[in-house]
Amino acid sequence: MSRTTGGKLVIKTRPRRSALYMPGSNARALEKARTLPADVLILDLEDAVAPVAKATARNQVAAAVADRAFGLREVVVRINGLDSEWGRDDLVAIAAAGPDAILVPKVASAEAVAVVQDLAEAAGAPALTRLWAMMELPVAVLDPLAIARAAEELGSRLAAFVMGTNDLAKETGMRLVAGRAPMLGWLANCVAAARTMNLVILDGVHNDFRDDAGLAAECEQGRDLGMDGKTLIHPSQLVTCNKVFSPSANEVDAAHRVIEAFARPENRGLAAIEVDGRMVELLHAEIAQRTVAMAEAIVAVEEKMSG
Repeated sequence: MSRTTGGKLVIKTRPRRSALYMPGSNARALEKARTLPADVLILDLEDAVAPVAKATARNQVAAAVADRAFGLREVVVRINGLDSEWGRDDLVAIAAAGPDAILVPKVASAEAVAVVQDLAEAAGAPALTRLWAMMELPVAVLDPLAIARAAEELGSRLAAFVMGTNDLAKETGMRLVAGRAPMLGWLANCVAAARTMNLVILDGVHNDFRDDAGLAAECEQGRDLGMDGKTLIHPSQLVTCNKVFSPSANEVDAAHRVIEAFARPENRGLAAIEVDGRMVELLHAEIAQRTVAMAEAIVAVEEKMSG
């Protein structure tokens, strides 16, 4: 994603193609997560953990986060809601451990984000720990910009939306069908709100982890909608997701040609030029810069993970 500041394009290049949910109560899963090719690990204390295991999960996840043993992977912890019997204890323990972000479930308003931020800071959350918001309630997707505007507040930690399509289906009665036609409007609105406030946005999960074709199609749809990546429920989904959300070799080559064309002396200062038989504008040059920057960031991360 990118933004324009004083006429200069600023590009955020941290890949977030794949965000894998890992149950916080499963010690073996937490250990395995240290070797998986996921850009983001979401260590889950909420839906993936039974009530009797909540305290154990909290302690295991807090210890794993504090160990800083996940390498370059972005580490996010989904806590239980503050209205539950576990939420506040989760927030205190996880804030002190200092993950890259805390994922807040069932966010309904900007005020809810502010409440979590105040409590996290009181619990000693490091300055770099961000807040990510689950967009899984009807009231949230009806007016996502109202929540995204929490990022306008001075010192706001809000950095991302995560789509909760399963909960949206449960709350509305919408069917989770191939193509997701019933939800496309909400998904697109959330993308627009996230981009308005310079937030990352991740797509919801594909539930059938044996359905490779369905996963690929849904990843392509999320990519085309403008999502930064997709949340996943099984390690077997990582390869497909990473591939779809990575710029292809052809896309990178085309982007280089656009950048190089605008850099030529005869084209400097022009708003539109011809490249490869089509007219391109300065906005296409900005898109090309973003594509190249993301491709380079992906290569750098993958090389370090494999090294």
